[in-house]
Amino acid sequence: MKCIFELSGEHPDLPFAEAETLACIEERATQVAVAECDDPDACERLAMTHTVMEYLGTCDADERSITAMLQDLSITTEQTFAARVRKMEDATTALSQLSLERLIGANINGPVSLDSPQQEYRAIIAGDKCYFGRVILHIDRGSYQYRNPMRRPFFHPGVMMPITARTLVNLARTKTDEIICDPFCGTGGVLLEAKLCGMKIIGSDMDQMMIDGCRKNLPDADLFRADATKLPLVDDSVDAVVTDLPYGHSVCIMAESMNQLYSDSLQEIRRILKPGGRCVIVTHVDIQSVAEENFTVVRKFYQRIHKSLTRQILILE
Repeated sequence: MKCIFELSGEHPDLPFAEAETLACIEERATQVAVAECDDPDACERLAMTHTVMEYLGTCDADERSITAMLQDLSITTEQTFAARVRKMEDATTALSQLSLERLIGANINGPVSLDSPQQEYRAIIAGDKCYFGRVILHIDRGSYQYRNPMRRPFFHPGVMMPITARTLVNLARTKTDEIICDPFCGTGGVLLEAKLCGMKIIGSDMDQMMIDGCRKNLPDADLFRADATKLPLVDDSVDAVVTDLPYGHSVCIMAESMNQLYSDSLQEIRRILKPGGRCVIVTHVDIQSVAEENFTVVRKFYQRIHKSLTRQILILE
């Protein structure tokens, strides 16, 4: 099915990359992707997408063009409906959101219900284009806030927020019932998101305090204390690895140096990863040359956390 993805503005590239794990993107605009998607309902697991729509049309974002598109579509429905419009920050049309919604509503034949519609027709104005569709799925991003790390039984400063953790899990392209491993699991944020996606989870950490805390957050998880450079797992045993590499002077490591830890742990990850599997690595230093010793770097993203900290996210195969 041809779909329109209404994306979040948290990052210029990550929302598109995450959507691409479930769809083939054909056109991009500001926070908009037009894509072929075999299973739109599966997109509920996406973290950086707001809405998924059945694609109905694209036109110039002016009154005449939008009216012509709607008349050509000749939409008739017996279900109650509402017309919604979102204007992105680069929208060029002078028409207000309310004027656009009234224009769409006037050109759809059916009963209107603004409070509890059975169907929603939605237009996104990005640049000088109007992307129009019927909503299939609104993604509940409020659940990520509910899973704020500070709400969990065990909390430790510096942990990754759930939206980012879910995005990384999706970037690994792991399917339901496949095995995902985090060899630096910490408090278990990545593992929690993977479990919610229906995956089998394995986690380890060198710090016993983290393992004990992670067990409080994920009582049924397969967790163990282990050196990430010598994991007690057989070759080719996991479908994907998603992890946030340690940094700073306060973390618990066994290696002679951080650089040695990065090199040896990536080699170990390569050993346990099944052929064709993906590894998604978060780091705060540039390890691309080290990663390339064992993997092909598929994509690389930068995510600014604050003035003195920028994450690097590498997708490795």
